[in-house]
Amino acid sequence: MAKSQKKRDIPAGAVAVATNRVARRDFDVLDTLECGIMLKGSEVKSLRESKVQLSEAYAIHYQGEFWLSGLNISAYSHSAAAFAHQTDRRRKLLAHRHQIEAWGSRLDRENLAMIPLAIYFKDGRAKVDLALARGKKQHDRRQDIAKRDAARDTQRVAARRNKYG
Repeated sequence: MAKSQKKRDIPAGAVAVATNRVARRDFDVLDTLECGIMLKGSEVKSLRESKVQLSEAYAIHYQGEFWLSGLNISAYSHSAAAFAHQTDRRRKLLAHRHQIEAWGSRLDRENLAMIPLAIYFKDGRAKVDLALARGKKQHDRRQDIAKRDAARDTQRVAARRNKYG
């Protein structure tokens, strides 16, 4: 997997539509799952135009199914108002039964959240990269920032050493 694709949480050969950059900052990602998503025709066309907002989205486990809430897909630019879809409706996620049951029991036991990391097209079908995550505390975020700054400083020192011999 290429470095840029790994950063965006999408598999090789997929076309990214939207990524949730805040998710990895606010949550510890424990596991990921690729799910299909049930969409209407105008929603698919809007996704292809990247008219989607993923930052407030989350998934829930309800009656043995995964549902995606808070995903805002804007109206398609070339559709009439009469044929437009609801922008903020719940959308059903498609996954294998054993995956849904495993994640559902884990959600109940460990008090975790399901957060979408990315939406992309793979082989012409819309997919969601869903993460099983635990919320970070404020001090955890500060530690992550400190680690990132320390790594950046060591890279600078190494670059200077290589440059000036």
